[in-house]
Amino acid sequence: MLCQRLEGRSAVITGGASGVGRATAKRFAEEGAKTICLFDLNGDNLGLVAGEVEQRGAKVISFVGDVTSVEQCQEAIDMIVASAGHLDILVSNAPAHSSAPFLDMSLADWDRVVGVNLRASFIIGQIAARAMVAGGRGGAILYTASVSAIGASKDYAHYGASKAGIVNLAKTMALELVHENIRVNAVSPGPLDTPQSVAVLGSEEAMERARKHWPLVPMGRLGKPEEIAAAFAYLASDDAAYVTGQNLVVDGGLTAHAYSIPEELLAK
Repeated sequence: MLCQRLEGRSAVITGGASGVGRATAKRFAEEGAKTICLFDLNGDNLGLVAGEVEQRGAKVISFVGDVTSVEQCQEAIDMIVASAGHLDILVSNAPAHSSAPFLDMSLADWDRVVGVNLRASFIIGQIAARAMVAGGRGGAILYTASVSAIGASKDYAHYGASKAGIVNLAKTMALELVHENIRVNAVSPGPLDTPQSVAVLGSEEAMERARKHWPLVPMGRLGKPEEIAAAFAYLASDDAAYVTGQNLVVDGGLTAHAYSIPEELLAK
């Protein structure tokens, strides 16, 4: 049994119907969270995840909505406050991605990815922070960033820019909210075994190959959503009481690597 570091706390998790959001909701429930709002556009999968979370002891509010909508973000936060009496934790995790060379990327695609990843992070982060201030007990606001915030990937200008923006947003919020007892941090995952990765790679067959070996990652594998959930659980808990304004990189050593001299250039 896990430590009950989140006992009695309430949380809103966007992108809660799959991947990192799903794993985080289950981990929070296992650590004693009392009420969790799962916020996602995917209503079909929310019921399944809600059942998994409830089995672990938490009350679940399933909210089908769009994180780019100010009104729907406000509604989700109002629902958790009405149910639990307060908001303790926000995990802003809803993702958007696509790929296109910079010269071919459309403004519509740029706006969509930046809108979901960065604009929505500001919207729900501000609404959650206001609720935490009004509640008078502080809280933790957490963001899913990416190793793409640290280094560039070809064909992902919109994604990388939005994730880098999230990291800076978290740092700025941390500085401004510290006196309200609100901590703000980001987690930057490396390549993960999630439905989004299947979409990026294009087929389940390619995903199977990636699960067995991911050559750029020193650990040689994809990360698990549960490993990101563990990072969020730490940052949401009192174990991280002195941690704010940070970007915790969870990437199997990927960003520790600079370059290697090609084997054929080395003297034999």
